[in-house]
Amino acid sequence: MVKSGILAAVAIIGLAATARAGEVKHGNDAKEVSVPFANRNITDFRADGRDAVYLQVNGFDWYHAQLMGPCTDLPFAERIGIETRGTDTLDRYATLIVRGQRCQLSSLVKGAPPKKAKKR
Repeated sequence: MVKSGILAAVAIIGLAATARAGEVKHGNDAKEVSVPFANRNITDFRADGRDAVYLQVNGFDWYHAQLMGPCTDLPFAERIGIETRGTDTLDRYATLIVRGQRCQLSSLVKGAPPKKAKKR
C-alpha cells in the first residue's frame, strides 16, 4: 500500500514537471517578464494570428504575449482591454479583453517588433 502511494506521488510530480516545462512556448532562451504601469503605457498592439499578440510599451519596447487558446476576434480587433486583476503590472497572468471575449495569457516575453505586412 505504501509502495502504490509512493508511485502515485512520483507520477504526480513527473506530470507537474512536464506541464511546467511546456509553459513557455517562446523557446528555451526566452525569459518571462512583467511590465509595470501597463494600464497607462501600452501604446500599440498587433495580432499574431489568433493565439498571440505583440504589445508595444512606451512607444518603443515590444513584447510577445502567447495566449492559452485561440482568441477568435483578435486578428480583427481595433482595440483591446487588459485585465491585470488589481495591479497595474502586465505579466503572463493577465487577461486580454477582445470584443467581450476573455483571452488568458500563458506567456509574456520581450521580443523584436512584429514584421511589417506585405503591401498588396
